[in-house]
Amino acid sequence: MLHLLSTVQYLAYDPGITPSGGGLPGLAVLKNVVNSINLFAIVAVVGALAVSLGVWAWGHHTGGHQAEANGKKGAVVAAGAALGLGAANGIVAFFSALGSQVH
Repeated sequence: MLHLLSTVQYLAYDPGITPSGGGLPGLAVLKNVVNSINLFAIVAVVGALAVSLGVWAWGHHTGGHQAEANGKKGAVVAAGAALGLGAANGIVAFFSALGSQVH
């Protein structure tokens, strides 16, 4: 029982580690790379949305129900991807702030 208590106390120990900017070199480069990846992903989503909307319209006008359904699915997925890419920074900031409140 004493061993279990000491293990729980060890796991509950606060190491005092907090994220800080500027601790390692290359942080600006990493931010630039991530921003560039986000930009490329947004451009790809715009292309995917355009193709999906074209497939949806083509399927609708030709009577191709399968193509129309796939175009709708693609448009919804592209819209969701755009939402996720645009909100990624806010989502991470929200959960980081939420996680920092756990004691």
